[in-house]
Amino acid sequence: MDAQTKNLRALLSVVIDWVSAAVRVLGILGRFRYKLDMHFTSELIPGILVQRYKRFLADVRLSTGEIVTAHCTNTGSMLGCNEPGNAVYLSRSESKGRKLAYTWEMIEIQRSWVGINTFHPNRLAAEAIETGVIKELRGYETIRREVKVGSHTRLDLCLEGRHGRCFVEVKNVTLCLGGVAAFPDAVSERATKHLRALMRLKRCGERAAVLFIIQRGDCGYFRPADEIDPEYGRWLRRAVKVGVKPLAYVAQVTPKGIMVTTKLETRL
Repeated sequence: MDAQTKNLRALLSVVIDWVSAAVRVLGILGRFRYKLDMHFTSELIPGILVQRYKRFLADVRLSTGEIVTAHCTNTGSMLGCNEPGNAVYLSRSESKGRKLAYTWEMIEIQRSWVGINTFHPNRLAAEAIETGVIKELRGYETIRREVKVGSHTRLDLCLEGRHGRCFVEVKNVTLCLGGVAAFPDAVSERATKHLRALMRLKRCGERAAVLFIIQRGDCGYFRPADEIDPEYGRWLRRAVKVGVKPLAYVAQVTPKGIMVTTKLETRL
């Protein structure tokens, strides 16, 4: 090996070390940014749930005694998360084009806040992936959202990098059965369709994962809710057998903000 080659290798080693250090610093800064990003942009409004009805509507009594109607983004049954009389928090939009100014964000269940806004999990997942919180999905440079994978099927995220792609379907989890996080809270043919799409992609050589964002902190582990939707449970186990990765992560929910924090064990 001549002197020039040795010098080039030494220089390359220095550059690699510098890049690695920069990545670590950016990861720390990214986590800090992530925490800031997930704060609500305005102070939430406390109230008491009167009723949830017609799937998309919830009546809430404010501290002033006024009853307002809020938009409920969660189309599931919300089993265990829609009891009248429980404390809730609403956000308020200043947009004049909205029919309902208020959106139902969370409910207090046995002294624990549960996030019920289904608009948040995709954003939570994407930012947790970008900042390295979800260790299994590190190493990708770009994230595309709402990716079409069939004539009538879209998946939430497509991660892309030098080593290929990973398709990710994100599911919001609010159901807790005996201290265990479970999904789904109602029969969901759509969720099962997403599993079949992930399986097809995996068989074609792609990486695939289903990511359960659990918007509550009072669960010991995660499992499919077979007693509610046995078909989904069967397909989830089939998907795992062909290589689809099941991931469950807890999101800490407070009236100040929501942040993905730790991995939860999955038991099938």
